[in-house]
Amino acid sequence: FWTNWCSTCAAQDRVIAELRRSNPGYDEIITFITVDWDKYADSDLARNLGIPRRSTLVALKGDMEIGRIVAGTAKAEIKALLDAAFVAAQA
Repeated sequence: FWTNWCSTCAAQDRVIAELRRSNPGYDEIITFITVDWDKYADSDLARNLGIPRRSTLVALKGDMEIGRIVAGTAKAEIKALLDAAFVAAQA
């Protein structure tokens, strides 16, 4: 859940882009979806997932949550989330 004016979202995007470049397997296994917070903050999707704010990253396998990061920008934390999604997608 992202906005184009959010500096935290931009930092997350930079980290995710770097991680995706360094591990092309992420793009082979994980489907990345960006949801515009300004447009969909009050949507059923945001409510059902309990999204508290923009700059929230959620990894799902079907409707099961694998993990989430709220406003975090640390490369290690985001990599751990992507790795968990990668493993779950292969299971």
